[in-house]
Amino acid sequence: MSDAVSLEVGSDGILVATMNLPGRPMNVVGDELMAGIAAAVDRLSDPAVKGMILASGKADFCAGGDIDRMAKWTQPEEPFEASMAMKKVLRRLELQGKPVVAAIGGHALGGGLEIALACHARIALADPRLKLGQPEVKIGLLPGGGGTVRLPRLVGIQAALQICGEGNDIAVTKAREMGLLADTAADRDELMAKARAWIAANPKARQPWDQPKFKFPGGDSRSPALVPMWAIAPSIASARSQGNYPALQHIMSSIFEGGLVDFETAQVVESRYFAACVTSQVSKNMIGTLWFQLNAIKKGASRPQGVPASKVRRLGILGAGMMGGGIAYVSAKAGIEVVLLDTTQEAADKGKAYSQGLLDKAVKKGRSTPDKRDALLARIRPTTQYEDLAACDLVIEAVFEDRAVKADVTRKAEAVLGAGAVFASNTSTLPITGLARASARPGSFIGLHFFSPVDKMPLVEIIVGQATSDETLARGFDYVLQIGKTPIVVNDSRGFYTSRVFSTYVMEGIAMLKEGVHPRSIEAAGLQAGMPMPPLALQDEVSLSLALHVAEQTRKDLAAEGRPYTEHPGMSVIRQLCEIGRVGKKAGRGFYDHGDEGRQLWPGLTTLYPVDAQQPAQRELIDRMMFAQANEAARCHEEGVLRSAADANVGSIFGWGFAPFHGGALQFIDAMGAAAFVARARELAAAYGPRFEPAAVVVQMAAQGGRFAA
Repeated sequence: MSDAVSLEVGSDGILVATMNLPGRPMNVVGDELMAGIAAAVDRLSDPAVKGMILASGKADFCAGGDIDRMAKWTQPEEPFEASMAMKKVLRRLELQGKPVVAAIGGHALGGGLEIALACHARIALADPRLKLGQPEVKIGLLPGGGGTVRLPRLVGIQAALQICGEGNDIAVTKAREMGLLADTAADRDELMAKARAWIAANPKARQPWDQPKFKFPGGDSRSPALVPMWAIAPSIASARSQGNYPALQHIMSSIFEGGLVDFETAQVVESRYFAACVTSQVSKNMIGTLWFQLNAIKKGASRPQGVPASKVRRLGILGAGMMGGGIAYVSAKAGIEVVLLDTTQEAADKGKAYSQGLLDKAVKKGRSTPDKRDALLARIRPTTQYEDLAACDLVIEAVFEDRAVKADVTRKAEAVLGAGAVFASNTSTLPITGLARASARPGSFIGLHFFSPVDKMPLVEIIVGQATSDETLARGFDYVLQIGKTPIVVNDSRGFYTSRVFSTYVMEGIAMLKEGVHPRSIEAAGLQAGMPMPPLALQDEVSLSLALHVAEQTRKDLAAEGRPYTEHPGMSVIRQLCEIGRVGKKAGRGFYDHGDEGRQLWPGLTTLYPVDAQQPAQRELIDRMMFAQANEAARCHEEGVLRSAADANVGSIFGWGFAPFHGGALQFIDAMGAAAFVARARELAAAYGPRFEPAAVVVQMAAQGGRFAA
């Protein structure tokens, strides 16, 4: 008997097979777990056994495939054979001739859901936190254990495409409605009781697809009813992915082709597409960053060792604008008491109202209750009195990007804070070391750079000033994890990491406009590159006036330090549009005209910046946008702003949406190879200016064959 699955037959003749993979916090699909399930199937063949309940001895049912193992596969034969081996066990399970029920007491994701799909029925706890789904597409994979074969036959082709192609979690109530679950249970005792009852009521259970008159719900791939969907699905997928995510195309192909052939052939088709995904560079990029590096960060790789873990009990926020209001919401949601301070009670109340608006929507959509809403709001105390900050463990300043204003609120807050409190600035560009000069205790001063909108953006950039202590960094890191965000840690510099590199993307697009590139080509290139928004539209969102303010502040600061200021060629465009009142979305006028019906590129752009008759290839535009970002990230690494490749890659994807299929700004260089990057960067520098000259660290890696990631 395998240690991974324990077996126990009750007096009712029902075998309970409990998955409990040794040495792992969660059950993951691999040879050991599948050997345990195979042993359970062998025991099921005993004439005295009437059926089987497949359950879990861990908090979750099964977390999915063993990513550590998949990452080592380089030849397609390896994933193909592993996929087929898993399917062989699951096929034996469902063809044994006796009922098998999956008792799902926790998350069943990826390969975990595929195991459950091979059972004749699935019953889950009615827990709103419990997640079901096939999230493989989010790391460049497709379900390789029969997901694209069983799901279309169970819930229909269209629903299966959505589940596998989007990779989103499915709530228990939704899963029950769509037929993924046979039933739900209030607690674990009822879960097991209902599983036993189902087995007793269905002694000769067979899967729908093994019935002689089986038909796909809604029709198979030949069905005339699905012709309109197949006609537009590839176009929708292409618009979403811009052809950058092969897994999406492979999922559609596997489901389509699997709907033309018998079950066994469909299994082989899926395994071939699975092998193609696992061995692709896109999957290697995404697994490396969004699995290994992200998990390392969440486990504290960037946190100082030896500092005891901490929790924030009471948080003070200075400034109740959109950022302050957002920070108040996510903190109160995590159970933290919040003191939200502004210059007037009206402004402070408005900051709390931001949370009220979000919570009212959640209640309306059934995602929360009035009681939970009221309890969260009760944790936010709007005020104008600095004395109310006295008991705060942490204070975050979220006022206007002005050094004098920030210095004033820092002094006022520190005057009432306890000796052990940490003070943080939410600045997006101003160096923390300079801001800390206003502090009486710079060792307890740190940067916590949130992204807008705070309730949706997953990243917080932690900036360490010259005097910031390890204890302060550890406490800031713990707070970010406490509110459910992902922390990256960077050293102090102007613009830090995210703002500095993000700006190269939008500014490169703006420079193209000045050169005579058609604005529509610029915007299309941004999307084709894999960025979430095109550069001109994105600059409108963050505002042209803010970009101009930051540039002018930088110019003054560098002049005071006796250092030269090199203006980006796109800045003159920002200045010119600001002069005519086109300052961005907030004014309804920027690169776009913004109205109730959406946005349209301002027709006057091509008058101000005439379009050249000879337009560059889209590949040239894409390269400029991506190389500008990756090269600046490499400079941040070279200058010591970045502390690790993981911080760089995760920060670039979660912070400003650097094309995830590349695996992050430094992985872009690693995947291409330093020598190839240097050669192309020098071509771009010759054509467009010295900003493209490859960072010295990449030139050095090209000579020595090095990489950023280990």
